[in-house]
Amino acid sequence: MNFLFVSRYALIHDLAWQIQREGHGVRYWIQSKADRDVADGIVPKVERWEDHKDWADVIIFDDSDFGEVCERLRREGKAVVGGTRYTDRLESDRDFAAAEMAACGLTTLPSWEFTSFDAAIDFIRAHPERYVVKPSGRAQNDKVLSYVGQEEDGRDVVTVLEHYKKGWGARIRSFQLQKFAAGVEVAVGAFANGRGFVLPCFINFEHKRMFNGNIGPSTGEMGTLAFWAGATPLFEETLAKMQDRIAGYVGYFDINCIATPHRVYPLEITPRFGYPTINLQLEGVSSKWGEFMGALARGESFSLRTKRGFQIAVVVAVPPFPFVDAEAFQKYSADAAVIFKKPNVEGVHPCDVKIVDGTWLLAGNSGYALVVTGSASTVEEARREAYGRVKNVLIPNMFYRTDIGERWFREGDLLQTWGLLGT
Repeated sequence: MNFLFVSRYALIHDLAWQIQREGHGVRYWIQSKADRDVADGIVPKVERWEDHKDWADVIIFDDSDFGEVCERLRREGKAVVGGTRYTDRLESDRDFAAAEMAACGLTTLPSWEFTSFDAAIDFIRAHPERYVVKPSGRAQNDKVLSYVGQEEDGRDVVTVLEHYKKGWGARIRSFQLQKFAAGVEVAVGAFANGRGFVLPCFINFEHKRMFNGNIGPSTGEMGTLAFWAGATPLFEETLAKMQDRIAGYVGYFDINCIATPHRVYPLEITPRFGYPTINLQLEGVSSKWGEFMGALARGESFSLRTKRGFQIAVVVAVPPFPFVDAEAFQKYSADAAVIFKKPNVEGVHPCDVKIVDGTWLLAGNSGYALVVTGSASTVEEARREAYGRVKNVLIPNMFYRTDIGERWFREGDLLQTWGLLGT
């Protein structure tokens, strides 16, 4: 088959590369000018994706906000992996997503949407509790702007909002305050074929902050522990309840949750590929990805084969990540070589990388260099494999967390005790 990949920020070429290695035709379009050199030498690239839509048997969109285009292509008879206008809104409009989840029978945490920092501050002072601040719309992609309150009366959240008002008022036009709940943060996702979910589901534990111990700025994600499972109680309490609601959606669909002994509270919906989630899924799926993506796009059922045990992903980054600073990238990281101490790239997934004359070089301007994965029957063995592969990589100024997966030994026991993972 022929696969056309449409990317906003050069995120999906690892999947494109895998499908190309399976013998399929691949073409890749990147919208972001800053990312145009990413994946050079990895997969063939095109200037305008629209010129190649008739060449493609399957068109894959790697992000949300393409829903209207995906719907139009489907009406034209194209096989498309991508969103809908409805699923786009689920990600961009937090209030709408919360209302939809509640309508499906999910138990949501109380939340309030604001367009005024002063109004939010007055609200907290009138209702002192512990809150989480979540920017809405496109600003939610700047994960460093999210804040989890630490004080039971919300005083620290007031201080943060006062700072945001002075420094980032132009960037954050709307935001949500959500009541804090203590528990285990866990996400459950699955691929959908337009008619329903294809099991097994993907249960994953994100490590969002920059440093070990969950310290530092939120990066979106520095690594993930995951495993594949059937229709567990966690799946039934979340994704299963939304299955009919998202009819027409094709692709990966994920709900991040706080699990407690009594309830599972959904926090947010991600109706698109995740990063580094897709890299980790490449590690854990045994089926051919071209066949799988083709079946999804055509609305067909598929017997997805996955590895048993656990998979670990470690993000390897360089400055200025997690911040966007093109000048800093040019000074410290541009065109830096990715050196492999031994000639083995197994489990090493290129992110903002290009290949020139056989050498991996950093590209783009974000510093999100590589995702390194490992898989094994136990968490400790998966960690050992992933970090062994990381140690084979040398990039000037590279950094990564060394504690990915360690939380499992506490959080996994809790989820099992609460009966959320099944037998």
